[in-house]
Amino acid sequence: MSTFQAPKGTYDLIPPDSAKFLAVREAISAPLRDSGYGYIETPGFENVELFARGVGESTDIVTKEMYTLTTKGGDQLALRPEGTASVLRAALEANLHKAGNLPVKLWYSGSYYRYERPQKGRYRHFSQVGAEAIGTEDPVLDAELIILADQAYRSLGLRQFRILLNSLGDKECRPVYRDALQTFLRDLDLDEETRRRIEINPLRVLDDKRADVQKQLTDAPRLRDYLCDACKAYHEEVRALLTAAGVVYEDDEKLVRGLDYYTRTTFEFVHDGLGSQSAVGGGGRYDGLSEMIGGPALPSVGWALGVDRTVLALEAEGVELDLPVTTSVYAVPLGDEARRALFAVVTGLRRAGVAADFAFGGRGLKGAMKSANRSGARYTLVAGERDLAEGVVQLKDMESGEQTAVALADVVAELTTRLG
Repeated sequence: MSTFQAPKGTYDLIPPDSAKFLAVREAISAPLRDSGYGYIETPGFENVELFARGVGESTDIVTKEMYTLTTKGGDQLALRPEGTASVLRAALEANLHKAGNLPVKLWYSGSYYRYERPQKGRYRHFSQVGAEAIGTEDPVLDAELIILADQAYRSLGLRQFRILLNSLGDKECRPVYRDALQTFLRDLDLDEETRRRIEINPLRVLDDKRADVQKQLTDAPRLRDYLCDACKAYHEEVRALLTAAGVVYEDDEKLVRGLDYYTRTTFEFVHDGLGSQSAVGGGGRYDGLSEMIGGPALPSVGWALGVDRTVLALEAEGVELDLPVTTSVYAVPLGDEARRALFAVVTGLRRAGVAADFAFGGRGLKGAMKSANRSGARYTLVAGERDLAEGVVQLKDMESGEQTAVALADVVAELTTRLG
């Protein structure tokens, strides 16, 4: 065992479990790639100010959870705690919004970092796949993104997730609601930190998970009662589009999400099999974020789905993914001449698109066949000096146990035919 271990609250992805994560990333990104979203990759760290302005200085993410560092040149950087601000910054920097084809549709996949109290489903390093549609205000776009996430989860075989939906209003109606909510909250019995939050971002108090706080919020003013006509109409259109697409959702008027930049449509995917960390992903519309980080007005919408949380949801439902085989053919050489001959066969198989592996290290037949079994290969190739003298290799079907001699020159064609 090594002297070193993974830092607290992080995890290593190792086979065979890592194959599940790859399959989940592929399943989430596939509908996006088929819907006009292009791949974007951003640095693992950004200027601290990007997240302070974009995510919000009152959020736990910025005040408590960001990993920050000072470079040798004196720059203040932060490991990215979420993806949207970075993607929007990159799109603005590259002037993608000026190419004349709005919305700019982007998807990404990567690791994110938050200094949180580690527990199952909540890590300090976590993986997400996300999507952003930048530069267009259209309820069809909001609906599209929710439908694509729903499609991704259903393609994985998930069935027990729920979609929570709300509208947070816009810069016209939200300030009126904010004032009403602040007036109500100031009269409650709350701790000092929560009182500070009332003054900075009172909507975040609605998201407080403590039972004693929630109990006091029973008669809190409801945001939907304050929505302007434009926001009401927009939200009704999103709801109608989802219903027409057969996507089931639940209205949740207390859903505010943990980031300051959301406006209008906000949504969350939750799975009740995960305990307290029930959110597997979420997102919403963020029409003012571009201006917050120094860009032009670019109404946008997006989401991020947690890969590790999705894997936990699959396990909670007992869903077994149909993972591609890692090895279809395993070659066992007996002697130096056979090593050269069979390695050439393995190389040919790989070039033909067949997953093939080799018994390295000159092990004996018994040990090599154990490795062949462990590899899960459907077929094993065995050759010794006598086989090569006759120009053949022994082809063993690991399921039936049947063994046949195949001409060395024909073995690649024979296996590609058998494996389809």
